[in-house]
Amino acid sequence: MKITDVEVIVLRHPLSRPFGFSQWWFEARTCCLVRVATDAGLVGWGECYGPPEPIKAVIDAVYAPLILRGADPFDNEVLWERMYNRMRDYGQKGVAVAAIAGVDIALWDLKGKAVGLPVCKLLGGVFRDRVQAYATGMYFTETDDLPAALAAEAAGYVAQGFRAVKLKVGLGLAADRANVRAVRAATGDGVTLMADANHAYDPKEAIRLGRMLEEHGVYWFEEPVPPEDIAGYIEVKAALDLAVAGGESEYTRWGFRELLGRRAVDIVQPDTCGAGGLTECKRIMALASAHGIQYTPHVWGSAVGLAASLHLAATVPDNPPSLHPTPLLFEFDRTENLFREQLALTPIVQRDGVIAVPSGPGLGIEIDQRVVERYRVL
Repeated sequence: MKITDVEVIVLRHPLSRPFGFSQWWFEARTCCLVRVATDAGLVGWGECYGPPEPIKAVIDAVYAPLILRGADPFDNEVLWERMYNRMRDYGQKGVAVAAIAGVDIALWDLKGKAVGLPVCKLLGGVFRDRVQAYATGMYFTETDDLPAALAAEAAGYVAQGFRAVKLKVGLGLAADRANVRAVRAATGDGVTLMADANHAYDPKEAIRLGRMLEEHGVYWFEEPVPPEDIAGYIEVKAALDLAVAGGESEYTRWGFRELLGRRAVDIVQPDTCGAGGLTECKRIMALASAHGIQYTPHVWGSAVGLAASLHLAATVPDNPPSLHPTPLLFEFDRTENLFREQLALTPIVQRDGVIAVPSGPGLGIEIDQRVVERYRVL
């Protein structure tokens, strides 16, 4: 079997209502898909995390013509190294690695379809065939009473069966305090609550906020400081009793080597569609295990990225193993995203806060070509 074509497809749809976080506002959702075709008639799908246009340029100009076309998709680890080495001098992080991730996921999808097995089986087997989901939402919106709006949203997730939710912080310490207080009152103490600053603070401010989060029983504090500030992560982690999480802005085993080796986080969160795909995330997972750090994927994107992340989550060993291990919490974005809800012919859904890992060959989903055709912009 040989690769005959690699196509990068960019989708876009406007949001009915913009929402924001500590860094910027979203007015539309975009999706960068990778479609790898073979001479056997099989097609694999992947997804890249990040700005679609530069990612597409890297694949179209470098990876597809110079490395992928004519190659055997079963040589995915060899192809990973060749792609990375081709851009090593210019792209050790960011879009060049996210482009590899999308291709890599598509190759795993192809391999699974070729042998009739789900990707999680090819990755080494499953520790769990379903995951406990947490609802990611509670972004900022233009409203007269944001704490009340966030509280109502959180209560809605609990009513849907979620036992864990995550809200955004990063509006400033006073606003964050009001929002967290309102959300905690709405969920009650029996629901696990997490907070994500998207690196909005310096260590001093993050520690002040973290102490307030501890007062409200917050489980983890995500991206408290900029991703480059490893020393800042260590400072925040040393000052707080709650767990510090991070890693969605990091790439490859080399990028995670320092984050994990210096024990800068309690929970590491690589994005499967950004950090290097399934191949590289298995390596990062091994590093996390070696350092005794929990691995929880960051998930943001379409049904393709969601499925890939579920297959990976199925293979994460309990860390540490025990009769009653800490359950892996899986991120389930609840913001408006047509590509999460409609791109797969059979959508991935949660029931009572639990999501089943797709069991069909490859990623276990089938793409709705009508959605691709309707929302394609590149």
